[in-house]
Parts: sequence; C-alpha cells; structure tokens
Amino acid sequence: MKKKFRYIIFFFILGIITSNCTEPIDIDGQLSFVDALVIQATITNEFKYQKILLTRTFRFEDDGKPKSESNAKVNIIDSKNNVYSFIENEPGEYISTIKFEATANTDYQLQIETQDGKKYGTTNKQLTNTTQIDNLYASREVNSVGTEVMSIYVESYDANRNSNYYRYEYEETYKIVPPNFVNQDFIVLTDDNGVLPLPGLVPRSNDERVCYDTVLSNAIIQTSTTYLAEDKVSEFSVRNIPIDDAIISHRYSILVKQYIQSLEAYTYYNIINQLSGSSSLFAQIQPGFINSNIYSLENKNEKVLGFFELTSVSEKRLFFNYRDFFPGEALPPYFIECAEIAPALVEGAEPRLPLVEAIQKKQVVYWEENINATVNEGPFLVVPTACGHCTALGSSEIPEFWVD
Repeated sequence: MKKKFRYIIFFFILGIITSNCTEPIDIDGQLSFVDALVIQATITNEFKYQKILLTRTFRFEDDGKPKSESNAKVNIIDSKNNVYSFIENEPGEYISTIKFEATANTDYQLQIETQDGKKYGTTNKQLTNTTQIDNLYASREVNSVGTEVMSIYVESYDANRNSNYYRYEYEETYKIVPPNFVNQDFIVLTDDNGVLPLPGLVPRSNDERVCYDTVLSNAIIQTSTTYLAEDKVSEFSVRNIPIDDAIISHRYSILVKQYIQSLEAYTYYNIINQLSGSSSLFAQIQPGFINSNIYSLENKNEKVLGFFELTSVSEKRLFFNYRDFFPGEALPPYFIECAEIAPALVEGAEPRLPLVEAIQKKQVVYWEENINATVNEGPFLVVPTACGHCTALGSSEIPEFWVD
C-alpha cells in the first residue's frame, strides 16, 4: 500500500475545485505544491511492535520519491493513561518500543512533534469490531475479459452487522525451482605463472535447488456490505493471478489479512484509491485537499495528509500446488528466458575472456558440456544465473509457516 501514498501529490490540486467541467486544465497555471506532513498510522489488535510512517509530500519532478520525516517524537496515549512511545527504526519508519495491541472500549490519541518543533494530534479513536475470515479459497476460472486466472476469494460474516467496511492486504509466498539446476558449478582457476584464468568445475550445494520468495500487496483492496441485506462478504476476490504467471508453477501460499474499518477510514482510503488509480485524474476528478483526521495543534490552517486508524484484524492462510488445478498440464513459463549459449574461452587479440568475465559478473552458470561446439563457441553451455541458481530470485531458507 506504500505505493498508493506515493501518489499523494495528486491531492494537492488547489484553485480548481469550483469547476465540475471536463475541459482541459492548465496544470502549470492551476497546480501549486504544498509541502505537508504525510502520516500512515494504522494500529491493530495484534500484539506486536506497531508501526507508523512519516514522510512529506513531493513534487511531480521528484520521481515519486517522498522525503522521510526523521527525528520526530511519536507517541500514542490511551484513556487508561498508558503511553506508547515510538522510535525511528529507519528513515521515516517509527516502531513502538514495546509490543502492544489496541483493545476494545479504549480511547487512543496520536501525538507527533517533528524535529522543527511542530506538533500534531488527533481526536480520540476506538478499535473497530472484530470479524473473522470464515473462508479463503482458490478457483480456476475465466475473468470478464476472457483471461484464465487463479482467483483468490475471501468470505466472512458478522451476524450483528457491526462491521460493514472491510479492507484487505495479502502477502504471497511461492516456491522457485530453477529449470537448469545441476550439481556442478563454475570456479575460475588462476595460475601464478601468468597463464590466463580458465573456468573449472566444482560440486554444488543443494541450497540453490529450491527457493522461496514473498511479495506484499501494494493496492488498496476494499469492500462494503452496507448495501446488502446481511453483513456478509461472499466470494470477494482479493487476488487474480494469470495462469501463465511463474509464481504458481509449483507450490503457492497466500496470507490474507482482513481489516474492519470505520466509515471515516473506509471513505478516506476509498478516495485515495480512486484518485491514485485514475488514468484521467485531471479530466474526471478535480479535488481539493482530502481531509485528514490528523491536525496541527498550533496552526489550524496547516495542511496535513494521512490517517490515524484503530482497526481489528483477522487473517487466514491458503496453500495450493499447481497440479491441484492443472493436472498433467505444462508449467507456466519460467520467470526469465533460459536460453543456452556457449561463450568463447578466449576472443580477440587482446585477448578477452568472455566466459570468465560472465562467470565473474555472476551472469551465467554451468549447464552442460558443449559436445558439438562450433567455431567461436566455448566448451561449456551456460544459462542465465537465475535459471540455475534459485537464490538469484529468492531465499533458500524455508519460511517458518511453510507446509509442503
């Protein structure tokens, strides 16, 4: 979701909110930049080190790189007189000094003082209702544009109808098995007598045969049940994976988190999602400043962007294998093309050492001997490193949660 906040500059369109027309806009003449504090503060009912992000807005020409707000004092105070202090873990990222969880029927306030002495605060906020994910499942199907996908669906139900507003995040982990793994690897041999270095072969470790990679969602995924007869999330798709995506080639897992939001928080995130996701923002939407629930304690006219949210979370994990849905079918294409080449050992009058250079730069790995070598080819067939070493794309360490 961090990427969504990189579009925050879009929210500082001043002087154009009085018109609802779709005529072309003189951007240079009507758009002015506001240097404002941006705060991401989502506190949950998970017992953990909570995290708050502080950045500043950025200009279009800054290449989408917000500046971190460092050296701030960040605290959360509750109605039981507990004070939760945060320290800067890395630029702009503040982590609570102790683990804690938001609890029901307790008021919480956020207090921030920046390094230049400016102070910011919030009104009291309380934790939202807790609703568990009842079901998480995968389905092979064809989407609305005719593309075959693996869809991940979530379902939940609140009989008391106290939830209504839902936001989702996920982290997906997948197994990587390189198609060109062999039990030998290159080593560059050198000679003190001035002989040119040449490649040799040594046994390889199996640590590079199977790897894992984890990727976090970066989209705002929301749904609401207010228009339904029941507070029931049914067959809601949180992820669609094309069937030719290499991440589902072997074993795939997804952890889905369900956040119950207040109407205020749901509306705020929904507006951000609409604005940052619009390809014709200036033609269709002409917003002013999006109201934050965080404000300056000293200057009521100062613009602040961001949101302080207390939200309950539930989560569920799903695993599936490619063969569960595609029995007997060919695997999707690998992450990169694994073409075999045979670089020459020595080339030119200098001379150059194409194969040794590629090995030293970790561009290629050994595949097999080039038995039928032609002119200008070397004695070894090689492939791109990621095709033989899975550690080029992931980690060989098995995740703690992983189940084969």
